[in-house]
Amino acid sequence: MTFIKTTEQDSNYNHLEKMSITDILNHINSEDKSVPLAVEKALPQINNLVDQIVEKLKSGGRLFYIGAGTSGRLGILDASECPPTFGVSHELVIGLIAGGDSAIRKAVEFAEDSISQGWKDLKAHNLSAKDVVIGIAASGTTPYVISALEKCNSNNIITGCITCNHNSPLSNASKYPIEVIVGPEFVTGSSRMKAGTAQKLVLNMISTTVMIKLDKVKGNKMVDMQLSNNKLVERGIQMLVKELNVSFEEAQNLLERHKNVRTAIKNYSNGN
Repeated sequence: MTFIKTTEQDSNYNHLEKMSITDILNHINSEDKSVPLAVEKALPQINNLVDQIVEKLKSGGRLFYIGAGTSGRLGILDASECPPTFGVSHELVIGLIAGGDSAIRKAVEFAEDSISQGWKDLKAHNLSAKDVVIGIAASGTTPYVISALEKCNSNNIITGCITCNHNSPLSNASKYPIEVIVGPEFVTGSSRMKAGTAQKLVLNMISTTVMIKLDKVKGNKMVDMQLSNNKLVERGIQMLVKELNVSFEEAQNLLERHKNVRTAIKNYSNGN
């Protein structure tokens, strides 16, 4: 099958500089509306990968995201939100970016072109066959990511990917590829736009579903969230008020005593 890089195809629009602000915004919004529909078509692929992740994490494994540029930053964003949202260790979901942490803020030239550094970055975390590695690249052609997944495959580590092109080298290097085909961007080749949005949606789906299946949610509440600011403390108190049918003051006392919503619910139910 021929590989066609639709993320680099010419935009459906021209002479953007001559458009009014209103027209630019309307056209971007119109393009963005197509992204959830593209994600919907990839749901079976997402399901297959999530099944594998849940099984591995329940057995003591970890989830790694690895990417470059926007894709790498999105992986780091999703990984960094898991501990405060679900109360898990920072070592359970780990995001890696070509060029290291400095590349989160500033692009590191040619970092994505390395065919050895991705594997080195993964091995620095004592990667094993218990883990799952997801490569993220809108184009599906990033050497840093592809080479890392190929090494994972040769070491019996489950691999997945999130890309926005059919039959890309990255998809072919992944055991469980996810392809979300969003088509050409409003600004030709600017895959931080629709492709980036698609990747963010898929990452949200993966991590949220995995955490729910790991029992990090009760009902529809984040009962294991870290109480790291006043907003979250207030949310925790309100969870206890509703769940236990107690007053605000009693819920506040319970949360201050147990420091965790789930623990407060459990201890209250046990009479503690």
